[in-house]
Amino acid sequence: MPTATPEQPAEPRPPVRDPEAPRRVTLLELFFDLVYVVALSLISRGLIHELNWERAFQSLIILMAMWWTWAITTLVTDMYDPQRPEIKLLIIGVMFGALLMTTAIPEAFAGRGLVFAGTYVAIHLGRGLFLMPAVRRHRQTQRRAARIFIWFAVSAIPWLAGATVAGQAREILWALALGIDYLGFRLAYPVPGLGVVPDAQRNVTAEHLSERYQQFFIIALGDAILVTGTVFSLHHSEAENIGAFAIAFATTLLLWRIYVHKSGELLPHAIAMSKQPAKFLNSAPYTHLLMVAGVVTSAAGFDLVLLEPTGTTPPAWLAVILGGPALFLTGRAAFEYEVFSRVSGSRPGGVLALLTISPALLLLAPVYAALGAMLVLAGVAVADHLRSRGRPPEMPAPPH
Repeated sequence: MPTATPEQPAEPRPPVRDPEAPRRVTLLELFFDLVYVVALSLISRGLIHELNWERAFQSLIILMAMWWTWAITTLVTDMYDPQRPEIKLLIIGVMFGALLMTTAIPEAFAGRGLVFAGTYVAIHLGRGLFLMPAVRRHRQTQRRAARIFIWFAVSAIPWLAGATVAGQAREILWALALGIDYLGFRLAYPVPGLGVVPDAQRNVTAEHLSERYQQFFIIALGDAILVTGTVFSLHHSEAENIGAFAIAFATTLLLWRIYVHKSGELLPHAIAMSKQPAKFLNSAPYTHLLMVAGVVTSAAGFDLVLLEPTGTTPPAWLAVILGGPALFLTGRAAFEYEVFSRVSGSRPGGVLALLTISPALLLLAPVYAALGAMLVLAGVAVADHLRSRGRPPEMPAPPH
């Protein structure tokens, strides 16, 4: 009689996501975001520590590095199954690294540059070394991870080299490293012999990815709320203090309102309706970076105004107070194009209005500069409301 052969145990399934399964944000991802509450707060506070163009450039480099760590991790949780134990372990490891980077932010361009750059490199190279064996049974997925790893290995050279020098040399090398990281993503990580990451492997889950971007923007607004609630001058009259406080709060509320109006609400539908959802990745990280940079800069402006609402407004202060809303509106215009393939006139009109009022505000107190920025944002919000009032809901029309 033929002998029965025991059934072979099924091979463990690689931790890639099921494209048919619904995907919502996990509690671990929300926990991971807590690191960035601290990071954005340190960046906005550091921006005004020594208010000059060099400090602004350094703050931008730090923000771009922290943002890229978050953005790539978000893509990992979109492309892989965040409920799998190995992916949870990966998220926790990145969270530890991001928190270590955060502790180095105040001294990133001083004595703790190696901690900041070394941790950034370890996060991105470590992720690749972790994922490539984890997806070894998915040949194409492993090749995707290998392409990304190679690009981060190249950018690791200027990152680590920059940590060994000081001054402008560090700024230039780290800016070069970020250029490599951002360009590699934009080009789909081309590698000789491996090609680029195919569009089929850059599919996104509309509900999950849009929710993650919305959540990070709320985190950025949380930095503005944190500044408003904790920085309160005791050297001025109660009326001046409360006036500056009210302007900061109203500005934060307007930033939220302008973000969510139509485009922010319809983002998941825009991704789902796109003929090529992968194309969303070519622009979304950059447009949201602009808006987040605008909110962080606005929070730094709140810090200045709440501490010293009276006197005259120095040009550097005015650049921060008005520059934050201008950056936000610029990113918001690009974001609107992603969703509707058009840009409302109120976005560039708001930027133009900020530029127009800036000369007069140099003669006034900082609180009036903040008031001017708030009124411009209020005008944009009113224009949005009037444009959509009484009309049927507008459907997304993404350009791709």
